[in-house]
Amino acid sequence: MSDYKQLASRLRAALATDGVEVSHSRALELVAAQHGYRDWNTLVAAPDAAGHAVVVPILRVFPGGEATRFYRDFLGFTIDWEHRFEPGLPLYLQVSRAGCVLHLSEHHGDAAPGSALRIEVDDVDALQRQVRDSDVYPLRIGLDRQPWGDDLQIPDPFGNRLIFHTPRRSE
Repeated sequence: MSDYKQLASRLRAALATDGVEVSHSRALELVAAQHGYRDWNTLVAAPDAAGHAVVVPILRVFPGGEATRFYRDFLGFTIDWEHRFEPGLPLYLQVSRAGCVLHLSEHHGDAAPGSALRIEVDDVDALQRQVRDSDVYPLRIGLDRQPWGDDLQIPDPFGNRLIFHTPRRSE
C-alpha cells in the first residue's frame, strides 16, 4: 500500500508543477482509479498479491482533535483521508502506518471503546524509543518479552489498546 501512497505523492507533485493543486485524499482516489478500483477504500480492501484480503478494523474515537494528536502526532500514523457527511457531524477517517490501516470513527454505532488490536511491526524496540522520546504524551511503557516475541501495549485516549508486536525470529 505504501507504493500506492508514493504514487499519489508523485502524482500530486507532478500536477503541482503544472499548476494543478489536488489534495492528498484526491490523489489517493485518482491512484485507485488508475488501478481499476472505484475508490481508495476498495483498493485498500483488495486482496494482496498472495490473495489475502486486507482487514481494516474500526476503532471508536471521540469528537475533538485527540484522535489526530494520538494517532498522527504521537504514533506516527498518516491521515489518508477524512469524511463527514456535513459540517458538525461525526468524523470518520483512515490512518495508516507501515502497512497497518485503521479506520477511526466518531459515529456512536460503528464500534465500542475498549477494543484491542495486535499489530505486527518490524522493530517494536524502535517504536518504544519513539514513544518514550515523544513530547506528545508522557507515556513510559515497557516491553513485554515472551519466547514468541515482544509486545508494546499502548492505550489510546478512547479506551482502546494497541498491542504492537515483533515476533521472535528463529535463527
